[in-house]
Amino acid sequence: MKRIDARGQSIEWVAGQMGLDTGYLDTCTAERESVLNILSDVRERGDAAVLEYTNRFDQAGFTDENQFKVTEIEINEAFSAVPDENIAIIEKAAERIRDFHERQKRQSWVNYDTAGCIMGQRIIPLDRVGIYVPGGRAAYPSSVLMNALPAQVAGVEEIVMVTPPGNDGKVNPGTLVAAKIAGITEIYKVGGAQAVGALAYGTSTIRRVDKITGPGNIYVTLAKKEVYGIVDIDMIAGPSEVLVIADRSADPAWVSADLLSQAEHDPMARSILVTDSEAIAATVMDQTAAQAKALSTCKTIEQSLSDNGAIVLVDDIDAAIEVANRVAPEHLELAVDNPHAIIGAVRHAGSVFMGHYATEPLGDYMAGPNHVLPTGGTARFFSALNVDDFIVKSSTLYMTEEGFNELSADVAAFAHMEGLAAHARAVEIRMEESK
Repeated sequence: MKRIDARGQSIEWVAGQMGLDTGYLDTCTAERESVLNILSDVRERGDAAVLEYTNRFDQAGFTDENQFKVTEIEINEAFSAVPDENIAIIEKAAERIRDFHERQKRQSWVNYDTAGCIMGQRIIPLDRVGIYVPGGRAAYPSSVLMNALPAQVAGVEEIVMVTPPGNDGKVNPGTLVAAKIAGITEIYKVGGAQAVGALAYGTSTIRRVDKITGPGNIYVTLAKKEVYGIVDIDMIAGPSEVLVIADRSADPAWVSADLLSQAEHDPMARSILVTDSEAIAATVMDQTAAQAKALSTCKTIEQSLSDNGAIVLVDDIDAAIEVANRVAPEHLELAVDNPHAIIGAVRHAGSVFMGHYATEPLGDYMAGPNHVLPTGGTARFFSALNVDDFIVKSSTLYMTEEGFNELSADVAAFAHMEGLAAHARAVEIRMEESK
C-alpha cells in the first residue's frame, strides 16, 4: 500500500498523490469498439445476435432463443439445490432490504392556492425495468435483491432479470432463489453487452425496458453508457471502493480486515485508510499484509493494494473528513470513537458506516440499505439505488378563470419579453374572451 503523509498538505495535493482524477473508462477504447459492434448487431439482428454472442462468450451451447428464458422447472431445481439455511438467510435479507426501501416511498400530492389554481405532482412507477446480475462462475444473490426490491416497492409491474449462464447453460441456483424471493418471474440466461442491447432495443424474445440497473464488467458498463437516452440507467459504476477514517480508538486488525474485504473484489478496487494516528497507520500497514496471506483471494488483494491501496496520515479527523469529501467514496467507514459527532460534516459518500461494528459487508448483504452505490467520485452527484430510481414524477395543473385572470397579464408580458409571440397569443386570446 502507498503511504501518503498529508500532514500540512492541501486537499488537492492529496488528490494528486492518490490519482483521484484519472478517468476509469478513458483508456477502454478497444472494449468500447467491441461494445458498439455488439450493440449494433443486436439492434439489427435481435435474437440471432444475442444467441451468437451468448454461445461465443459463455459457451452456453444454446441452439435457439427459446432456451434463453428460465423455466419454472429450473427455479424449482434451484430451490432443491440450495440448502434450507441459505434460503432462510436470503429471505431474511430480503425482508430487511424491503423494509428499508418501504420508508423511501413518496406520495402524490395536490395543492390549492387562494386563486383557485390546483397544482400537484403524480408519482408513477416505471412500467418495465431490466436488472442485470453478474453470473458465470460468480453468484450474486445479493445483487438480485438490491436491484429488484426497490423497483418492487416503487410499484414497477414488470421486472425482468438477465444474467449470464454458465457453460452448462444454467444459472447459479442461489441467483434463481433470490429472484424468486424478490418476486421476479421473467428471467433470461443472457449476459454481457448483448443482454444490455436486448433490454434497450428489444428482441422478439426479450421486450425492451424503460430502465436498466445493476452491476457488471467493463463491457456491461460501457454498454449501459451507450444505451443511456434510449433507456435510463442507474449509474456508471466503476471498481469498488472503501475509505476508512480511523482515530486512536480503532482496532487496527478490524480496519485491516475491512480494507481487505474491498480489495478482494477486483485488482482495480480501491482501499484507503485516512487516520491522524501514526500508530494506527503503521499497525494497519503490517496487519493488511499479514491477513492477506491467509485469504484465498490473496493474489487479487495484493494487486489491488499495490496498485490502488493507500494509507493517508493527516493532522486531525477534520482533515480526514476533508479528504473523504474530496474522494467521495462508494463506502465510507467512520471507525472513530463518536461517529455521530462528525457525520454532519460528511457530504459526499455513497453509504456511510458509523462506528467500529458497522463493517461494510453488513451493508453488502443484510443490513437493509442498498449496496448499488456510486463509485469513482460520483457520490458528489449520484445517490445509492433507491425507490426514486424506479418512478417518474408528473406535474398537474388545473386553472380556474379566476386564477387565469390573476396570472395572465404577467404571463403574456413574460412571453413577449422572450420574443415568443405565439406563447403570448395563447394567453391573450383567453384574456379577450374573459373580458
